[in-house]
Amino acid sequence: MMKQTWMKPMNGASPLKELRQDKGGEHASPMRPLMLEHGGKPDDNGRNRHRSGDKLRSILVTGRAYVAMSLSSMLFFIVLGVAIAWYGTNSDIGSTGMKGIAASLSSGFFGDMLEMEMPAFQSSLESESLSGKEVGAFLMRTLTDINPARPESLVASQMAGMSDNRYFLIRKGAGGDVEVGPRDHPPTYDPLAGLHEDEGEAVTSGTDEEQPATNEGGEDGETGAPPDKGAVSTGKSKVVFVYHSHNRESWYPELGADAKDATSKTTNITLVGKRLADKLEELGVGSMHSDTDYPTAIKDYRWELSYKYSLKTVKEALASSDDLKFMFDIHRDSQKREYTTVDINGKSYAQVYFIIGHRNPDWKENEKVAAKIHEALEKEYPGISRGIWGKTANTGNAEYNQSQSPGNVLVEIGGVENTLEESYLTADALAKAVSSIYWEAEKVSGEE
Repeated sequence: MMKQTWMKPMNGASPLKELRQDKGGEHASPMRPLMLEHGGKPDDNGRNRHRSGDKLRSILVTGRAYVAMSLSSMLFFIVLGVAIAWYGTNSDIGSTGMKGIAASLSSGFFGDMLEMEMPAFQSSLESESLSGKEVGAFLMRTLTDINPARPESLVASQMAGMSDNRYFLIRKGAGGDVEVGPRDHPPTYDPLAGLHEDEGEAVTSGTDEEQPATNEGGEDGETGAPPDKGAVSTGKSKVVFVYHSHNRESWYPELGADAKDATSKTTNITLVGKRLADKLEELGVGSMHSDTDYPTAIKDYRWELSYKYSLKTVKEALASSDDLKFMFDIHRDSQKREYTTVDINGKSYAQVYFIIGHRNPDWKENEKVAAKIHEALEKEYPGISRGIWGKTANTGNAEYNQSQSPGNVLVEIGGVENTLEESYLTADALAKAVSSIYWEAEKVSGEE
């Protein structure tokens, strides 16, 4: 670098003073050419302008990057939202479905959680904690998608068809392990075989002699005695319809040790449906019951088309009564006894699963009805309900004719190893719950 030499002005003035003189005046510094040559003030101004241009260009580049990132983020979340909406419509888990630990939370535990977040909230429910089994099952399902309660889930994701009958929990019941849901099991027999013996006979609906004693009107609260004269009644109006898409579902204990399949032309689930309708009538709630035997009523009957056949039955019922509020498709589940039985006050009851099909676009309305019945049952018969379960079109029929009426609910009563008496007791309890819901709604409607 060239060393700058300061020259003293002839008049003895300070060099700094000379530098501050007018650049174009007669007192301009004689050092101006030298300063320009060696990086003085004029060159600094040019450099500052150059720096300002760089900063502006940097801001513009940064702004374009920011806009690009913003648009990319917006596009990402739009795609993500569309994907989530599609998944909620087509996946096994509905938008309000619960899985894993969410389904395992008790009301008391949930109340404790709310108390921690909302100091003003005071839960009246008994506090409960999660068991090690529930936490372990949740972690297993979260990390591996393997359900410890269903060993077949270990290979289900790799073998087509193994997960076709999966349900998901919508509302937990107090009656057992939330990891064990209802199970479908088609009959292993030819439904048309052997019908030459009594072809065309209607399935018997049960008589007083066929029905075992159930301590009607006893201390457990079973509804057996007819209502007192003058008690409320729907009169000739029929507000409940009971039918059976799988009308031959039966129970091994009722069929004997030689039974190869839990199905029967006579001793079957239609007896429980009739029991339910009769008890509702005794409680003043007008009811109808269909005991149609589809294997004999339908030419070239096929079990997998059962809901197509029962759809005609549902439409005929709707056409026959404008007052129908509830429609119950009563089934018997295929789970083992340990998952379908509960002891209440010393008596054995067949437990209940409520099934809601998500293929029905208005399934939430049907779920509301099921929830009311579920809660009423749990209040009077703790543990009798195994909760409300859903199915999508990916895992079954998923419609169950429930689109025909918001009050249509599929109800599984007991399993293949329950008895007819246990199922009758549950039918009585179900009648009591439905009756209380109906009359409470009528009371509210009358007050309005």
